[in-house]
Amino acid sequence: MTNGVAFELGGTDGQARTGVIRTPRGEVRTPAFMPVGTAATVKAMMPGSVRETGADILLGNTYHLMLRPTAERIDALGGLHRFMNWERPILTDSGGFQVMSLAGLRKLTEEGVTFKSHIDGSKHELTPERSMEIQRLLGSDIVMCFDECPALPASDDEVARAMRLSMRWAARSKDAFGDRPGHALFGIMQGGVTQELREESAKALVEIGFDGYAIGGLAVGEGQEAMFGVLDYATGYLPQDKPRYLMGVGKPDDIVGAVKRGVDMMDCVLPSRSGRTGQVFTRHGVLNIKNARHQDDPRPLDEACTCPACRNYSRAYLHHVFRSQEIISSMLLTWHNLHYYQEIMAGMREAIAAGAFDAWEAEFHARRAEGDIAPI
Repeated sequence: MTNGVAFELGGTDGQARTGVIRTPRGEVRTPAFMPVGTAATVKAMMPGSVRETGADILLGNTYHLMLRPTAERIDALGGLHRFMNWERPILTDSGGFQVMSLAGLRKLTEEGVTFKSHIDGSKHELTPERSMEIQRLLGSDIVMCFDECPALPASDDEVARAMRLSMRWAARSKDAFGDRPGHALFGIMQGGVTQELREESAKALVEIGFDGYAIGGLAVGEGQEAMFGVLDYATGYLPQDKPRYLMGVGKPDDIVGAVKRGVDMMDCVLPSRSGRTGQVFTRHGVLNIKNARHQDDPRPLDEACTCPACRNYSRAYLHHVFRSQEIISSMLLTWHNLHYYQEIMAGMREAIAAGAFDAWEAEFHARRAEGDIAPI
């Protein structure tokens, strides 16, 4: 990587890797999970609390921020880091995924996408150049090139068309990004679940030259088996000395499987969204706190967890505040889920460095297979 942002590859164990992304705003330990701060906030969490879970970097959403409060307003107020009180690294997505999901509200051309806001119906245009401008105004440390992400399943012809358009947009994104010391630009591989298209996309991106490479167009309906099938070969098409980012993934076993296949970075709304809906991730699998079986249970969510929800509150209390629709329920359950995700990442980093990833993975799956079987 260049421009004052560097990736240092540490230990490897099979395809799994550990390393550090160094930025002027701090280091990002990899494998890294990025909590999603869609609208300049990780919902139900204070920035300091997110940091306490072990997060080194957050993700912000270009589409949502360009509509409200606007990138220009954030820039005038000192940039996204100051605006949301997060002084560590931020990655912003390009807005492409959200725009492509606006079926019936968008028009796609070679130039870019015109669309209507889901908020007020106002008309906007997003092009590679405009996406780079918005992300510059936001001041994010890692910028994503603008791409088209078709939902799967889709025909090979449609996937190929979208991929090749994305590669042309990637070149335009690189030109528009320019020379920005202290900031990095990542390209995004597309190609659906077709190996030849993934290889073609990777070659095009490497020829353009990026500071890191994302694997896009997965976790969009193809299923875990197909996703892992793509990752089995896709990471091998990308440079060894640059970070690899799997976009929008996912569940704990998705994350572990991705790291096993050479992925360095991931993001997903799942831990925070699930916290708000009462779904709790633990070492023994998933539990639903609204279920009546928890109403008299004095145990913590996970007896080995050190998050505030587990240290200070029982399942019975968490069941009560969730059923009562108290705000503290979203706060505590989100904190727990994000803490658990970061524990997974820390565990994998340690295991890879020790050459013990296979043993760690086997224990991870064995605990989850046991389920939540401890007696009250």
